[in-house]
Amino acid sequence: MTRTLKVTAKGQVTLRKDLLDHLGIGPGQKIAVDLLPSGRVEVRAANSSSSIETFIGCLERPRKPSLSIEEMKQIVADGWAGRR
Repeated sequence: MTRTLKVTAKGQVTLRKDLLDHLGIGPGQKIAVDLLPSGRVEVRAANSSSSIETFIGCLERPRKPSLSIEEMKQIVADGWAGRR
């Protein structure tokens, strides 16, 4: 699906929320832009500093009720994307 974005007088482009959500990017996170042949660019989430070591334990909740599968999936997605 093609999106059209407007360039400001300062040469800036704002990525809409649906695009940022698709990339898994939140406030304060970085994007990487690769210049491709024929004037094309590729935009993606920059490699986060997240590692499996920082991810392990993010589901731990001592003395709290068990999480649902949906809650676990959301926590896993947020943790792996570096949002947690």
